[in-house]
Formats: sequence, structure tokens, C-alpha cells
Amino acid sequence: MRDTDLFQLALGLVPPWMVKAAAFDAEKKRLDLEIDFATGGRFPCPKCGHADCPVHDTVKKTWRHLDFFQHQAFLHARIARADCPDCGVHVVNVPWARPGSGFTLLFEALAMTLVTAMPVAAAARLVGEHDTRLWRIVLHYVEQAVAAMDLSRLARVAIDETAAKRGHDYITLFVDIDARKVVYVTEGRGADTVARFADHVDAHKSDASRIKQVCIDMSAAYIKGVGDNLTEAEITFDKFHAVKLVNDAVDKVRRQESKGRPELKRSRYLWLRNEPSLSAESRNQLAALTRLHLKTARAWQMRLAFQEIYAQPTWEWGALFLDRWYSWAIRSRLEPMKEAARTVKRHRDGILRWFDSRIANGLIEGINSLVQAAKAKARGYRSTRNLVAITYLIAGKLDLSLPT
Repeated sequence: MRDTDLFQLALGLVPPWMVKAAAFDAEKKRLDLEIDFATGGRFPCPKCGHADCPVHDTVKKTWRHLDFFQHQAFLHARIARADCPDCGVHVVNVPWARPGSGFTLLFEALAMTLVTAMPVAAAARLVGEHDTRLWRIVLHYVEQAVAAMDLSRLARVAIDETAAKRGHDYITLFVDIDARKVVYVTEGRGADTVARFADHVDAHKSDASRIKQVCIDMSAAYIKGVGDNLTEAEITFDKFHAVKLVNDAVDKVRRQESKGRPELKRSRYLWLRNEPSLSAESRNQLAALTRLHLKTARAWQMRLAFQEIYAQPTWEWGALFLDRWYSWAIRSRLEPMKEAARTVKRHRDGILRWFDSRIANGLIEGINSLVQAAKAKARGYRSTRNLVAITYLIAGKLDLSLPT
């Protein structure tokens, strides 16, 4: 068997395509395969599919292919421009690569497999390509998969933001709680992000009115966005954010009091962490501080009581505990706790809706951690578009439809 016949079988080429020549350079560690088509070959129109169009002329193109052992392999071909009676002259599609790509389909499949397990820059070094070329592959397949999403079963959504860069740059994530996957990522964190999400749902075999439950923090922007765009959705305020609101109030009390009580210095995490997670030494230190009749100790007791609201068996018991907690906090004469109590009061219905929906943002917080870990490993991304693509790739459970 000739080497050209062997490579033709390996590439899976069928007439009119054939391997015309093969050149191997051991010193450059490179294999070059010349592909051509038989004289008189006719092709379907790449635009309308009209069969048996004659060849108008040809153009030369090159693609990077899978390595041949440890050597880089390249395909070179004389590509026909078909003369369609309806559409005019267009470059025909080839079976081994997608239009506009400088890589074969199998190389792209390898690249996408690598970037799901490592940063794009690391994958680029591994295959000997510049990372910007691999990013074009990633963006193509991810954006193609996002465009083909079917959101017809989407009914419960969690919304949260994560930092895109240092400072005030954010992306907002929308997660399907039931399918446990990211279904939309967009730049920013305002009410307009929810409007863009509603448009995204409408464009993917669904309707924003089908979304019945939404879990968010107490951000006024998200509340407005949901109210304006997801009109059939009931809001559940994330219990972790609600507890954090009270935690922050406790820390404000500690910071104010520590100016006159030096024993409170460096005790922040004693008051904010749950006792079972403290070491024996820290628990002893906390017990000693609680015996000193500190304002911080009173605020800490309120924090513990607030967490107990979520341990109640029914909505009625939860409402009773929440109302009693509010009365205690609003009369505490601790201004940070009073401010937290007012916020809780304004969002009472959404906090108590947890007893019916039982949804929280724990899943999306976990996804945020994965995104931040990937960002740190990659030492950041050049653009928000790249970060969005990686977020979908990590947590979107996309059907990439990679060639095999």
C-alpha cells in the first residue's frame, strides 16, 4: 500500500477528495499532506445545496491536524469554488474542517477536550499553538451550543453575580436549579441582566412566564429585574445571604465596641463562625468573652436566634420566630442590628417563602467557586467574553456536538 493510500484511509477521504502527496520532515518534526480532487469533480453549492455545480476556480488552504506520533501534521488542499446557477461562485465546504477554521475537526475536538480540564493557555502550550487561536475554537463551540439550548423545562432559577475582574466588574449567572446547570451568563449585575435573561429564555424554546420560582439575594436591582421581567415568578430570598446580612451587622457592632474594649481585637471569626466549626481553644475564648456582658455578645445571640428561624418545621412557626426576632432586634439599642432588622422586615415574605420553595443559592455559590478557581488558575482572562465562555464550559453541561 502506498503511503498516500494509507493516509487517505486514515483521514476517511472519499471521492472526489484524495491524498495526492505526503512529505515528512524529521528535522522539523512535521508531516505535510497534499489533498486534491479529481479532474472534472463537481460539488454541491455551500449556500443552497444545489448539486453538481461545476468548478469555477480553486484556492489554496492549510489546516493543522492531529499530531502524527510526536510530529505536527498539516493538511494542504486546493479547494474548489463552485459556480452555482442560483447563488454564484462560492468556496465549497470540505469534510475535514468547518468553514473559516485553520484546524481540522478532529484537532478542534482534541482542543475542546483539553480546555475542559486545563486553562486554555496551558492547552495551547501542550499542542504548540498560540492561545488566541484556541480561544477562537472555544468561543465557536460554546456559543454554538448556547444558541442551541432548549429551555422549555426551565421553571426554577437561582441568580447571583461573581467578579469578572478586580474592582467592580461582574458577570451575573442564571442557574437552572432542577437541572443544576448554568443556563445564562451576562456582563454586569443590574436589573437589565434579568431583562436580557428573559429575552434569552424567550429565544430558546420557552417563555419567561414559565419561570415560577426565583432565588436571589436582597439586591434592589435583582428584585426590580425579576418583578419587571419574570412576572409569574415568586421570589425566595437566599437564606445564606439573609444570614450574612445579620452576620455583617454583628461584625459592625464588634468593630464599634472594640474601640473601647481591647479584648475584642482579633476576635472577628469567633462571632461569625458556628460553634461546631471552632477549635476547642476558640470555643473557650468565645465562652470567656460572652461572660463579659458585651454588646457584641448580645448581637451574637441574635445571630444564633436568626439562624434558628430556618430550623422551624413549618411556615407558621418560621413566621412566629421571625417576628419575635424582629421585635428583639429592633429594641436592642444596637444600631447595626436594628438596621438589619428593618431590612429583614422589608423582605419578610421572600424570606419566609423558603419554607414553601426550599430553594437556596448554595448550588450557584459552588459554581461561583469553580469559576473563580478557574480564573485564578488561568491568571485571569483577557476579556469578559472569554470568562463567559469558560463559565458555560465549566457549569453549563453543554452539548458541544464535537466531531469524532
